Amino acid sequence: MKKYMIDEFNSLKNKADLTILAIESSCDETAVSIVRNGREVLANIVASQIEIHRRFGGVVPEIASRNHLVAISNLYEEALKEANLLPEQLDAIAVTFGAGLIGALLVGVNFAKGLSYSLKKPLIAVNHVHGHIASNFITYKDLAPPFLCLMVSGGHTAILKVNDYNKFKMLGSTVDDAVGEAFDKVARVLGLPYPGGPEIDKLAKKGENVVKFTVSNSLKNTLDFSFSGIKTSVINYVHNKQQKEEKFSKADIARSFEECVTDELTTKVIKAMQMTKSKKVVVAGGVGANSMLQAKLKEAVKSINAQAFFPELKYCTDNAAMIGSMAFYYIKKGIGRADLDLTARPTVEL
Repeated sequence: MKKYMIDEFNSLKNKADLTILAIESSCDETAVSIVRNGREVLANIVASQIEIHRRFGGVVPEIASRNHLVAISNLYEEALKEANLLPEQLDAIAVTFGAGLIGALLVGVNFAKGLSYSLKKPLIAVNHVHGHIASNFITYKDLAPPFLCLMVSGGHTAILKVNDYNKFKMLGSTVDDAVGEAFDKVARVLGLPYPGGPEIDKLAKKGENVVKFTVSNSLKNTLDFSFSGIKTSVINYVHNKQQKEEKFSKADIARSFEECVTDELTTKVIKAMQMTKSKKVVVAGGVGANSMLQAKLKEAVKSINAQAFFPELKYCTDNAAMIGSMAFYYIKKGIGRADLDLTARPTVEL
């Protein structure tokens, strides 16, 4: 079986057209997509668990895993139907193997292994972070490396130099909380529903930047980030107001927090672009949908005659199309082939 998979995988590298079925189950969205040649999405089916987890104020891993089990087989059938394809017309099966919630990932990985074995199609293991970068290749058909990437999600905050489709260099990352995590925790202390990022963005439009929150100055000469301090500052501010029974504006807090965080992200992206002489930056991850970040970054890069790229909204959050896109470039570079002993990993190296 292993020898067969190697031969089958190697035969794909020079194939004119590649049709890849991809699976994503790293957190609370079950997703199956079919992507042709890394850019054309033939089907993109997502089953969201937001309403399920909202009552708990965040993702409950065991519940997420069980709902992936319920949904994944039906999503596979829906994707084939939407793409008007038969299983034998697929060239490969791609799956997110990490990073993410281990139980959730295992559902997708094991389903993908079953498909690979039964259909005799190569299995491609895709890094979730690489997938988020590839979401831009779907939105912008002519976009190609090299470029900088601002990765902003619930689990990651980093600035990367993308030298090629499979060559990444870390320029800076968070030393504590990811920015998406900070958004969710601030939203929770303000009594906003899960997921917190979109709720903060919506509420901030009604507020004023009047509370002077700050981020750590210790990293100002680097491209690293720290969001733990501002998260704690917001929590303490709200708790102090509540203990003193003083009125405060949730909208002002949301606006002040969002202004500070998006300023920090934008400032360091521009610094990185100037250091590397890059003229393109792509944004990847769910926080890339934030309207204030988009406005600030577009204006900032314009001032240095550069460009910023944001994925279409439905590709900002977790989806399988981005996994199928990156799998295509893995195959073309001769990497990513997995055996049937593939397992899920809660953390992966870039």
